[in-house]
Amino acid sequence: MKKLVVLTGAGISAESGIKTFREMGGLWEEYDVMEVASPEAWENNPELVMRFYNERRKKLLDAKPNEGHRGLVELEKYFDVQIITQNVDDLHERAGSKNILHLHGELRKARSTFDSNLIYDINGWDLKLGDTCEKGHQLRPHIVWFGEEVPAIAEAAAICESADILVVIGTSLNVYPAAGLLDYAPKNIPVYLIDPNDVNTSNNTITFIKEKAGTGVKKLINLLPNIRN
Repeated sequence: MKKLVVLTGAGISAESGIKTFREMGGLWEEYDVMEVASPEAWENNPELVMRFYNERRKKLLDAKPNEGHRGLVELEKYFDVQIITQNVDDLHERAGSKNILHLHGELRKARSTFDSNLIYDINGWDLKLGDTCEKGHQLRPHIVWFGEEVPAIAEAAAICESADILVVIGTSLNVYPAAGLLDYAPKNIPVYLIDPNDVNTSNNTITFIKEKAGTGVKKLINLLPNIRN
């Protein structure tokens, strides 16, 4: 069974009503995103950071997986599918995908400010100052903030190196280090890019599917049988 690696970005969740920072115009309640999504923001105003992520979590609970998410589950019948997502939502999981690596953390989880290995599921949407880990230290959103390292990037690169097919969905390929993952894929494999917008890339071997995620994944499914083994 061929290994199909899928790199997903905000575009696949947009059809489920999940807004991106860029769609917010870079602002939220008159604050720049750096004031709600950075280590400095956490240090300077943890109450605002908590409220920001609580609101995002509350909206996520009302969202549902769309045809793009469900189409990737369908592909598991034919391929060994590994999803690498830049998204912090859990819509891939809720759709039923089995192998998912989150590059930028997970909105419905919290982690200890003392020991980053202590990670907890959040029941509901509310995380508060005073909520602590088992060692008594404050919990923070389990999110990779601007300016922080991306711990999962090495694992993601290794997954891309083992790909037989690479699919990119709903990402501008402008955010690093995730955008550099394409460079780790074997040079001779098929690469498909699903996005309704023009995406600048130097890779001339990409097959572009200029559609939103839902319709784009359907078209992808119709293309892929030619290379099933």
